[in-house]
Amino acid sequence: MKKKLADLACAWHRKAASDLAAVEACLEAGRGLDAACFHCQQAAEKALKAFLISRDKEFPRTHDLRRLIVLCAKVEPKFKSLEAVVKRLNPYAVDFRYEPNFWPDAKLVTELLGDARTVVDFSAKISETKSPPAKSK
Repeated sequence: MKKKLADLACAWHRKAASDLAAVEACLEAGRGLDAACFHCQQAAEKALKAFLISRDKEFPRTHDLRRLIVLCAKVEPKFKSLEAVVKRLNPYAVDFRYEPNFWPDAKLVTELLGDARTVVDFSAKISETKSPPAKSK
């Protein structure tokens, strides 16, 4: 992988790790759990895009994880194994984000966090980049 692409893919994985850290902070605080669901989806989205970047593949400007999985699977068929996981995460980008009566509990957020970690870790491994901890300042 070219160094510039590798650096960019690592940066996107770091952003995904930052989303995961935000979810963990919401869980610890017991607040902002609706936003935490969004961050779970965002972590997965950024990880999938990081993989595509690592392979120098263009992708549309989208939050649709199902579309991104199709693109990833064209390059690496193993991504098909994540279809059910991204299907669960997908609605939290837009659908539930603006739903005024959506107030998830910690159990749901914890499940979504597990799904997001699955995608982030899988992408980092396949991309041959490390999933570094998020930098905080």
